[in-house]
Amino acid sequence: MKKVFAVFGDPIEHSLSPVMHNAAFKALGMDCTYHAFRVSRENLKDAIKGAHAMGFGGLNLTVPLKEEALKIVQPDPLAATMGAINTVDFKCTVRGYNTDGIGAKRALVDAGVKIEGAKVLIVGAGGAARGISFKLAGDGADITIANRTPEKSIQLAEDVALVGNARGCGLDKLDELIADADVLINCTSLGMHPQVEATIAIAEQMHSGLVVFDIVYNPLKTKLLKEAEKAGAKTVSGVMMLVYQGAEAFRIWTDVEPPVEVMKEAVMGALRT
Repeated sequence: MKKVFAVFGDPIEHSLSPVMHNAAFKALGMDCTYHAFRVSRENLKDAIKGAHAMGFGGLNLTVPLKEEALKIVQPDPLAATMGAINTVDFKCTVRGYNTDGIGAKRALVDAGVKIEGAKVLIVGAGGAARGISFKLAGDGADITIANRTPEKSIQLAEDVALVGNARGCGLDKLDELIADADVLINCTSLGMHPQVEATIAIAEQMHSGLVVFDIVYNPLKTKLLKEAEKAGAKTVSGVMMLVYQGAEAFRIWTDVEPPVEVMKEAVMGALRT
């Protein structure tokens, strides 16, 4: 019987996780299929229970469900500490994991970034920011979290301080924060299709020594990355974070080594069309 996997989110139309995972299943000859479902925060508990009851193999969770899921599933210790879940496994119990941080770190390391000692500015304080800030702080980065609502970034920074150096603030001094940063990471949805002209910063705010990482992957080259190129900054696409976090989820669900290059090519192909 075909095993079903899925991603839940709201909105969900932009997700390329089905393209990526279905390519991986096909390449490995696995009788599995992966779909995207629009699920609101209010309906998440019922949706997870339903997926479990129907024998789904596992789930991914995206905006705005990552923090809400913590109240519903049994998190592994890392996800519990982070306070956000993006992967659910049904093998033994309804178990939650966070692979965002792993995905982000691997994308940055691929781009030549040395995490330890790096001054990292994260804009946004949602579920993805949680996973990324915990992972990078734990690996020795100096984290600043800036958010439109300062109280949320300050609270997140206090949580992250359990594993490393972190501080939170508002966006009023963004120019100064970017000037002092080695790495700028957009953890908001600004610039995501169809609002492709939105950006957290423009070229005049950036500098040539900066690495700019946008976790938004659709479009492939966001407005933020275009502005970063104008400033002579190094850019990192959200595609590789998507691929690496997805590969880790695939490994959790199946205990099979994921075909990372196949997954990457599937996503890139979809974005080129």
